[in-house]
Amino acid sequence: MAKTLDRIGDWSKIKPIVYKNTQVLVVSNSIIITENAQAHFSKLLEQQPEGTNIRVFVVNPGTPNAECGVSYCPPEAVEASDTEFTFGSLSAFVDELSLPFLEDAEIDYVTDKMGSQLTLKAPNAKMKKVADDASLMERVDYAIQTQVNPQLAGHGGHVSLVEINDDGVAIVAFGGGCNGCSMVDVTLKEGIEKELLNQFEGELTAVRDATEHDRGEHSYY
Repeated sequence: MAKTLDRIGDWSKIKPIVYKNTQVLVVSNSIIITENAQAHFSKLLEQQPEGTNIRVFVVNPGTPNAECGVSYCPPEAVEASDTEFTFGSLSAFVDELSLPFLEDAEIDYVTDKMGSQLTLKAPNAKMKKVADDASLMERVDYAIQTQVNPQLAGHGGHVSLVEINDDGVAIVAFGGGCNGCSMVDVTLKEGIEKELLNQFEGELTAVRDATEHDRGEHSYY
């Protein structure tokens, strides 16, 4: 039988909040499913065999190739190691491996001029969220992987943390489309450095590029 947080008396982990003008149940260290998404899933599940719910999962969790998904979950597909989160009449099952990578994940169903679509944002899919008391190196690396690199991915680029020296200077290395890019200095100073210094005020003093740039067809600019 799957572990069910709201059926074992652990109500301290479940808090009602107003999210996008909608009250939803938020399970600490887990996912948010908005009211719109819940209604969308409920309509889909009405067409499935009785007892079918949804499964939220991450393929290749903790890697740069991590991808999130949602699928139907019939009763026979529920594993004893699964965790069940209930949202009204809807249950979402998460496997043991995916669970830590779905922290702070958000599932929504949005409608705009282009139509309606289901969105799933999982900022920790590629890397587990680090503790507040983790080392500076771990916290800065987490910020780079979850906040900076998703912005660079559109240009086919990425950046990695090499070290943080005794003066609080973060040394980074660019790769992909950022390697050899003529705009890399702007990206570093106006983007990455400002973001990291603001987030780690008093801990970081600067961000420096240690990349041996080799301009070529891979370079974005």
